[in-house]
Amino acid sequence: MKTGGQLIVEALEANAVERIFCVPGESYLAVLDALHDSSIKTVVCRQEGGAAMMADCEGRLTGRPGICFVTRGPGATNASAGIHIAMQDSVPMILFIGQIAAHAKHREAFQEVDYKAFFGDIAKWVVEIEDAARIPELVTRAFAVATSGRPGPVIVSLPEDMLTDEVEAPSALPFTPVETRPGEAELAELETLLNAAKKPFVILGGTRWGEQAVADMRQIAENWALPVGVSFRRQMLFDHLHENYAGDVGIGLNPKLAQRVKEADLILLVGGRFGEMPSSDYTLMKSPYPDQKLVHVHADANELGRVYRPTLAINASPAAFVEAFAKRKGPASPNWAAETKQAHADYLAWSTPPKTGPGAVHMGPIVEYLEGALPENAIICNGAGNFATWMHRFHRFRRYNTQAAPTSGSMGYGLPAGVGAKSVFPDREVIVWAGDGDFLMHGQEFSTAVQYDLPIIVVILNNGIYGTIRMHQEREYPGRVSGTMLRNPDFAAYARAFGGHGETVEKTEDFAPAFERARASGKPAIIEVKLDPEAITPTRTLSDIRDKR
Repeated sequence: MKTGGQLIVEALEANAVERIFCVPGESYLAVLDALHDSSIKTVVCRQEGGAAMMADCEGRLTGRPGICFVTRGPGATNASAGIHIAMQDSVPMILFIGQIAAHAKHREAFQEVDYKAFFGDIAKWVVEIEDAARIPELVTRAFAVATSGRPGPVIVSLPEDMLTDEVEAPSALPFTPVETRPGEAELAELETLLNAAKKPFVILGGTRWGEQAVADMRQIAENWALPVGVSFRRQMLFDHLHENYAGDVGIGLNPKLAQRVKEADLILLVGGRFGEMPSSDYTLMKSPYPDQKLVHVHADANELGRVYRPTLAINASPAAFVEAFAKRKGPASPNWAAETKQAHADYLAWSTPPKTGPGAVHMGPIVEYLEGALPENAIICNGAGNFATWMHRFHRFRRYNTQAAPTSGSMGYGLPAGVGAKSVFPDREVIVWAGDGDFLMHGQEFSTAVQYDLPIIVVILNNGIYGTIRMHQEREYPGRVSGTMLRNPDFAAYARAFGGHGETVEKTEDFAPAFERARASGKPAIIEVKLDPEAITPTRTLSDIRDKR
């Protein structure tokens, strides 16, 4: 006989879970007690949204579901921000929620929430386990659902009385991963379409990639001399210095790249959904009927034809597709080869940062310094805001598994993601790229980094405003500032207060030595970069936007 709490932990162990991220709650004390005797590491966080984002980051970087535990009611609703990110970004994770006891349901009991109703639109599957004997079955199914087809978050509700029930139950078995492979007929048709094309273009996106898949995609690009773009915040899917790389297709993309996508006569979209953001509000490729011929490769059949009507739909995971198609050779000298080289030259020009700008701190030289200082396997984590443009546009990603950033545009993601990334990959350098408004949405998780000796380096670009909103405000309502000003703490002192290392940068030349001191400290560190609010984008100031409306 075992308790429900013990069965939960055994099911996690059977599915090779190494760590969980949590905020403790009385509703799942039986699980916490069972974890006491488990080899699974428990990472205690300061807010449920941060814990869920850490779990998302593990799922994003490993392809295995990140695991998060929270308590009922406010705990679960706080965690919903991380669930929304995982859903929109197609990331596998499982959120376990301690639930009220069964006898109190439907009375609006203390912190009662109907999780099927609450999470129904932002999770792949929501289940409440009412019988402890079914825990092995339903937890293993949760892993399967989270990873199959289009990956995403699963919610498992755990009534607290069920967790203390003692029952006989079968031993948990690990879930069976499901791979969806392309057929020979589809591969042959793609080959025919490519041979007939004059201006093909490849866009990579989504999840279910891996090191070998990225290598296979590189081989395909070389076999066919294809120009390759990556979808919004999927830059780690192709080496930016490879001669076939054309740039990222997303927010603020290179106008030359946008034109190249629009003028393509064949687009090969692998793994991604090409939603509103990467498609520039469905202007690069019109929905539902693109001007270009479209070959859409996706692991989930429900995504094929959902937004765009493809010329050829291939129901396959990115990894299985590229493994199969890499064996096919393209023409020796395709007529688009010169355009591929030009696309890469255009990218290099676009991704070279400006040397100067308004104020005493110029971000271009700082980004150039980091390009030389960071190892190729450094993991870059960021949330959302104009500050991210400096890393998004100018950092040249070289390797897979080096980027954790939300395609959903969720602020506050970078710091928890950095904690999650360093927890999973303690031997790799982890850089959190944050804005002042972005950082303080989950700034308390810096204490989690300190508690677990995770020496991440957080670079905060502090301009004292909600920059993205202010930019839009100046464009739409010039000179009428409302609701976008911020009064911030001394972020270096903030870091030291938690037991970390703090630096303040007020001149461009101060950054490199501050970064090296942060590295040498061996502690979680914050480097506050005091940025002039006029430096709202790499190429335009707030005054430009206001005056040229």
